[in-house]
Amino acid sequence: MKSTVFESIHIALGARMAPFAGFNMPISYTGVNEEHMTVRERVGVFDVSHMGEIYVRGPQALALVQRVTTNDASILPCGKAQYSCMPNGHGGIVDDILVYHCREDEYLLVVNASNTDKDEAWLREQNTVGAVIENVSDQVSQLAVQGPRALDVLQALTKADLQSMPSYTFLHAPVAGVPDVLVSRTGYTGNDGFELYFANEAGPALWNALFEEGYRYGIQPIGLGARDTLRLEMGFCLYGNDIDDTTSPIEAGLGWITRFVPDKDFIDRELLYEQKAQGVKRRLVGLRMTDKGIPRHGFPITDAEGRPVGQVTSGTMSPCLKEGIAMGYVEVPHDVPGSEVCIEIRGRLLRAAVVRKPFVRL
Repeated sequence: MKSTVFESIHIALGARMAPFAGFNMPISYTGVNEEHMTVRERVGVFDVSHMGEIYVRGPQALALVQRVTTNDASILPCGKAQYSCMPNGHGGIVDDILVYHCREDEYLLVVNASNTDKDEAWLREQNTVGAVIENVSDQVSQLAVQGPRALDVLQALTKADLQSMPSYTFLHAPVAGVPDVLVSRTGYTGNDGFELYFANEAGPALWNALFEEGYRYGIQPIGLGARDTLRLEMGFCLYGNDIDDTTSPIEAGLGWITRFVPDKDFIDRELLYEQKAQGVKRRLVGLRMTDKGIPRHGFPITDAEGRPVGQVTSGTMSPCLKEGIAMGYVEVPHDVPGSEVCIEIRGRLLRAAVVRKPFVRL
């Protein structure tokens, strides 16, 4: 099992550790609900160094990125990022990723930790144009600083103008004396925040600087448990739960990152265009419990008469709403917002409503 450079810090802070995507990672420190609300109300720091980073370089870099992703990377100026996904040739999803346009002929793909090796192999298999692929995941650490006071904390540690950065842009700047940190204004929580990418050896110094500056704002370390509840309140997909090699981006509600523009012949274009034009038989929807109960991954979804119509992919008790919320695939036409369905929880059919995402609006 791998470790991030922050493992000893997590253990010293009393974190509950567990294996995740091949890494020994912090699941929680003081409790998921408390950590969740810290991010919603103040600022929290996540160790997300388990994520993968793969560079695509050279004169054919854009051609390869355009071929393997559904979104249109050709519209990205340098310093801009976009959410995208990689179709697998059979209508499913290899991975959902972030694409960063770093400089001319250079793109950085940030991929899910559990898929790093798979994604690299897929990129190399599809690289018929001679682009240069470099997996730097083992050399790079990443911290996510998220919450309403994230800007206050981070701006005090750098001369770069973070206030003026639009969402989904990034820059390179010294942070807390650490040179050449990639600072990205993105996030997986719904709150404003930043991701910091840097060399492994700079990790402890950067962690300490963040917590020294953030003390006045109530900064806290946040585990993967709260990361999951935060993203679920926003209706963000988790690879392996809500999307995988058997789900299409159209079924998953990711049509907005599936761009059928001229001169972009990406993998599965024709199949996905047909799905978008003709419709699909199931869709990923938001579910909010009407009866009291906590939906969980794998729980059956039925219609009001108890006939199976789908399955929960992610579910929790929302710390903000104090109600059970979930996402799951349901058969059409049960995907229409306002539809009533049931979720089987401990042998009982409990009522839930199909709702629009996000569950929480910030």
